[in-house]
Amino acid sequence: MSTTSLHSAPPAPFDALAATYDELFTHSLIGRAQRDMVWKHIDQLWMSGDRVLELNCGTGEDALHLASKGINVTACDASAAMIAIARERMEIEARSACVEFHTISNEHLDQVSVERQFDGVLSNFSGLNCVHDLDMVARQLAALVRREATLALCLSTRFCAWEFLWYALRGDVKKGVRRWKGQTLAHIGDDQISVWYPTMRQLSRAFAPWFQLEQIVGIGTAIPPSYAENWASEHPGLFNTLKRIDRRIHTLPLARVLGDHVLLRFRRCPA
Repeated sequence: MSTTSLHSAPPAPFDALAATYDELFTHSLIGRAQRDMVWKHIDQLWMSGDRVLELNCGTGEDALHLASKGINVTACDASAAMIAIARERMEIEARSACVEFHTISNEHLDQVSVERQFDGVLSNFSGLNCVHDLDMVARQLAALVRREATLALCLSTRFCAWEFLWYALRGDVKKGVRRWKGQTLAHIGDDQISVWYPTMRQLSRAFAPWFQLEQIVGIGTAIPPSYAENWASEHPGLFNTLKRIDRRIHTLPLARVLGDHVLLRFRRCPA
């Protein structure tokens, strides 16, 4: 995730996270559970031979998963360190995968090389929350995808019930409601970045008129955010129960927007 293009100087915060990102999130109990829910939905969207553009790809977990399905992936991230690890992973785990990794930020998608338009776009786990001007992103994506292409965008929600309860029970209500005003500062090491939490209505408007919102599902509706990983490790039985509940309620109209993340499916308008 980044609010700045990294073509000349990668942002230190996300470069610094690259070496430990997989350990702290990708392979964590909570990270795996949330990603499995995303995969459950995106595996139905594209088929072998399709071309998918991935934004804020991080260390390449989703790109390699899509490639294992025969999908051709162009994966971008603003962090050169993340991209370097993604390329290393591909060499070790899937050398023949049809994936190209590029250091390109979400604000500079006009620099993506297009031989033919993409069949879909994936942005997982809050990369777009670090972009203030989502209208610009939508406009650039509209030029990169074919008519009827599908976008799968996973963002942090504005109202996370788990987050409020987690911090309120620890006497820090201010931190529990930090998302509610729609913008906050996230601290990464010695640096801080702006993070935005648009509502579903704001997201729908930002991607119109190029894209139509077709589906909203919750990601991490019953299970806690990733900072509760120690709690999840200490209560495996309860955590597994919450995962089962998650699968039952993540499409319910109210519950789906009160979890840690939400997955939005957009369709490129024909005109």
